[in-house]
Amino acid sequence: MKLIDKKLLDETTQKAKQSARLRMNYNFHESLEDPLNRLINAMEPGTYLRPHRHKNPDKNEIFLLLRGKAALFLFDDEGRVTEKVILDPLNGIYGGEIPAEVWHTLIVLASGSVIYEIKQGPFVPLSPENMAPWSPAVEDGEGVKKYMDQLKSYL
Repeated sequence: MKLIDKKLLDETTQKAKQSARLRMNYNFHESLEDPLNRLINAMEPGTYLRPHRHKNPDKNEIFLLLRGKAALFLFDDEGRVTEKVILDPLNGIYGGEIPAEVWHTLIVLASGSVIYEIKQGPFVPLSPENMAPWSPAVEDGEGVKKYMDQLKSYL
């Protein structure tokens, strides 16, 4: 049995805090070829998950927030926010399922946030067509900061 317990969340969170990207995942699937990818993703405020979608191959994605707080955003093809929700288990909002072709991102609002993520395998790195062209690239530090501030203004 693979347990998801406080010890695992704490250890993965500590690694996220030490990571330049401010996030760290722990995979439960044995291989990237597994037909179902399952992982926890420990994330700290300031980490940037560039808005993306999972198209070609189409994959639905499920996020369940185990602890912490995060804002989940959905966008249309022009980058306008179409939906937003604050995931907060203490307030009874635990997660969401994102359809394959829907642009989405998370903004982490509390230190120690950890999601359990599920999506169809095998793992395929996101192709450029799946990265939102209206969002800044990860390497654009100033653009990322402005973009994340803009998203937070919707909350």
